[in-house]
Amino acid sequence: MEAQHIIQLKNPSLFLFPKSSFSTTVKSPARLSRRFRHVLLASHPSAAAPKREKDAKKRVVITGMGLVSVFGNDVDTYYDRLVAGESGISLIDKFDASKFPTRFGGQIRGFKSNGYIDAKNDSRLDDSQRYCLVAGKKALEDAGLGSHELLKIDRERAGVLVGSGGGGVSVFSDAVRCLTERGYRKITPFFAPYSLTNMASAVLAMHLGFMGPNYNVSAACATANASFCAAANHIRLGNADLMISGGVDAGLIPVELGGFVACKALSRRNHDPQTACRPWDKERDGFVLSEGAGVLVMESLEHAMKRGAPILAEFLGGAVNCDAYHVTNPRPDGFSVSSCIQRSLVDAGVSTEEVNYINAHATSTIIGDLAEVNALKKVFKNTKGIKMNATKSMIGHSMGAAGGLEAIATIKAIQTGWLHPTINQFNPEPAVEFDTVANRKQQHEINVAISNSFGFGGQNSVIAFSAFKP
Repeated sequence: MEAQHIIQLKNPSLFLFPKSSFSTTVKSPARLSRRFRHVLLASHPSAAAPKREKDAKKRVVITGMGLVSVFGNDVDTYYDRLVAGESGISLIDKFDASKFPTRFGGQIRGFKSNGYIDAKNDSRLDDSQRYCLVAGKKALEDAGLGSHELLKIDRERAGVLVGSGGGGVSVFSDAVRCLTERGYRKITPFFAPYSLTNMASAVLAMHLGFMGPNYNVSAACATANASFCAAANHIRLGNADLMISGGVDAGLIPVELGGFVACKALSRRNHDPQTACRPWDKERDGFVLSEGAGVLVMESLEHAMKRGAPILAEFLGGAVNCDAYHVTNPRPDGFSVSSCIQRSLVDAGVSTEEVNYINAHATSTIIGDLAEVNALKKVFKNTKGIKMNATKSMIGHSMGAAGGLEAIATIKAIQTGWLHPTINQFNPEPAVEFDTVANRKQQHEINVAISNSFGFGGQNSVIAFSAFKP
């Protein structure tokens, strides 16, 4: 569900807005660039010495991480398997996919809530909410906030902002099937609440008693990064001391698989699923649908230090914007993506020269991979010394959860000094020009890292992290 997925549509014009309504509000790319050139030059991080935030009340640090992934629910195991270059992609067996042109994905196997969810709710909730509860509670444990320690924080100043692109899609799909096969009287009363996109955040807040900011950001595959930006702003503005934020989606179900097949967006490499996701490779043929959750505990530096929290990294800043161009495809000129990257660096107080690692969106689509690279090259004129990798090459594309899982990979890279490889690099595109950490892990001391996420509707989001320095 992102703007750079689609490989080919029989009639792409069907997804464009009528020219009359579009041309009155948006100039041509060249004229648009000229119109805003003075703004970008004024805000471009290289135009003046950037200044990072110094106020401990406004500095945002990461104190905990939690996830549900194709590699399990443990953050260290997840990153160890990424660094080892393992693929988590396999043939789908949670439903009969034998009649689909694509029969594989990033399926989560053997998931258990392990005491994080009571049995009654565990049976009622959509998988997206179950994943959110486990990832969120594990992130709090990682942050040193077990059940006893939670009693010590001000829960009116603790919020939850875990976004979802699709919400409770299994609950919704099951209700539709029930309606058509058995009639409306057989629809579960839990359908209405548990199909909503905001319910993952809401259920987690209910379990924790967090009464601070709570809502859903749904920006397709840019969801998690957009959620991080919103959560950080709540802290910066003084509305919260602590936020649990990230993304979750559990869309590996028949109707979603069929929908992406209809868009011609998915790889069809059924004979060798583990090599199907191959970002920047000339033989890439589409993305791999996956599922999961990736969640961070974000706190003001002041709050984290007062309670003696472990500080894993610093969230420097981020930005969101929109292509305003097409339902599925990226702008050909890359203007909005490059602008989003620049504005994220401005928000972070970072110059382009300070960035030496990029966790790319890189979904393994024909159009999207190079569109992202072209936008990056507009910002980073000299690619020497910048490492760039693609987490999705191993875990597939988990939609709204993708940015969360990739943020965790980015923070682990900062912590460990090891970059996971981009696997399946057999015949790389020469136009990429970045070191993509092809097929083998690399040691790399990260100064500033950025992580990109883009989504259907032209949703763009970029965030920046670094090691914490007092």
